[in-house]
Amino acid sequence: MRRKTTVERQTIERFRARYAGAATTAELAVERAAIGANVGANGYTTIAQAGEIARRLRLRRGTLLLDIGCGRGYPGLYIARTTGCAVVAADLPLASVRAGLERARRQRLARRATFVAASAVHLPFRAASFDAVVHTDVLC
Repeated sequence: MRRKTTVERQTIERFRARYAGAATTAELAVERAAIGANVGANGYTTIAQAGEIARRLRLRRGTLLLDIGCGRGYPGLYIARTTGCAVVAADLPLASVRAGLERARRQRLARRATFVAASAVHLPFRAASFDAVVHTDVLC
């Protein structure tokens, strides 16, 4: 098993608390105003932008999307729900992976959504495993 780098450990610690708790009423109100809906967003990608990403990537039933740095599963789960594609969502903090899994269950997407605790630097997938890849708000 590969050892985590110092940067990975720091990233995990920074985001652990952010993903561990439920969103407050104020956070949900800000998300609705900024993103356009309550979708579990933890970045700045709007609903319209997520829809445009899906359109440009030509995602549909039968395609497989990789969402790197997925946080609580947005926009991967949103794109899977609106296009019919399947999604593999990867992030480091286990709290975010757990939150994403719970969101997928609530949205009845568990059959088309897989969550993996993995670093974007060291993804555990073979080359050409996916039809498309997204990484919204990861590099900021």
